[in-house]
Amino acid sequence: MNNEFRFRKFFQNKEIGMEISIRRAKISDIPGLNELLYQVHKVHADKRPDLFKEGKKKYNEEELEKIIVNDSEPIFVAVDENENLLGHVFCIFKEDRSESLTDIVTLFVDDLCVSKKARGKGIGRKLYEYVLDFAAKKGCYNVTLDAWSCNEQAVRFYEKCGMQVQKVVMEKILT
Repeated sequence: MNNEFRFRKFFQNKEIGMEISIRRAKISDIPGLNELLYQVHKVHADKRPDLFKEGKKKYNEEELEKIIVNDSEPIFVAVDENENLLGHVFCIFKEDRSESLTDIVTLFVDDLCVSKKARGKGIGRKLYEYVLDFAAKKGCYNVTLDAWSCNEQAVRFYEKCGMQVQKVVMEKILT
């Protein structure tokens, strides 16, 4: 992909920096994606064991292979100078062509995760900003995502990034 975005970030005010690049995911990234998918699933399973199965992840290997080559569901990854995966963001282009809504294209963030060992270093924000820039260049009207209310850290992160509540999904557990 030609619009690769690079930035330099100096961690913990040290003189030595780490160069991070954000690019489209490749098949060779699947092991790193799997690790991150397990991490994000564990966050949800710990908070909502009634909905999320312990030790699972959102996508299997075959699904990841199909998504990686699908331009309507781009996955972007943040990697260090050694190509170690530090974070990912799964996206989906959505169009609503109903009679009652305007014709817009939305880029939906299906999943954003930064590796436990790389959190707090601005990588999540850079992934988010990359997605905003990508969506704007693709002519999207907006970027949306779902965040579980029990994941307060994620909700705070997205609010700090400037996101606002668009709609609220509510539930009443019956059992």
